[in-house]
Amino acid sequence: MSKVALKWTGGDSKLFIARDSYGHSIVTGSWSDKGDEWQEWKGLKSSDLLLMSLVSCSSYDVVLILERQRQQLTGMYVEVNAENADKAPYQFTKIHLHFIIEGVDLDADKVARAIKLSDEKYCSVSATVRGVAELTHSFEIK
Repeated sequence: MSKVALKWTGGDSKLFIARDSYGHSIVTGSWSDKGDEWQEWKGLKSSDLLLMSLVSCSSYDVVLILERQRQQLTGMYVEVNAENADKAPYQFTKIHLHFIIEGVDLDADKVARAIKLSDEKYCSVSATVRGVAELTHSFEIK
């Protein structure tokens, strides 16, 4: 079970402090444009948090699966590109994850399988988003 909490910072700000089920915190939202000294400092965009959650969940799975397949993974970088609907609530309509995988003698079939397993079986965020947005992925091995 997950338990997440959020607290508004108050005043003229549109900033919120969110805490995850392990007690880690992040800042979301942004300050008002009324000349506050912290005006330039902004929190994470809520919709980007969803994308960050998706890529974090999927990446965790991919690393774990590749390790279990005895692949010598030395690095991974993932870019996420998303398209939004034209009208409110501007939901994501397409999300694409591109994995750049580094390692020693990596098997491309095993990499593809790890990504597919994460997307279709293990990643809870993918399962939540699927059906609302089209999820696609690609990879390259360096």
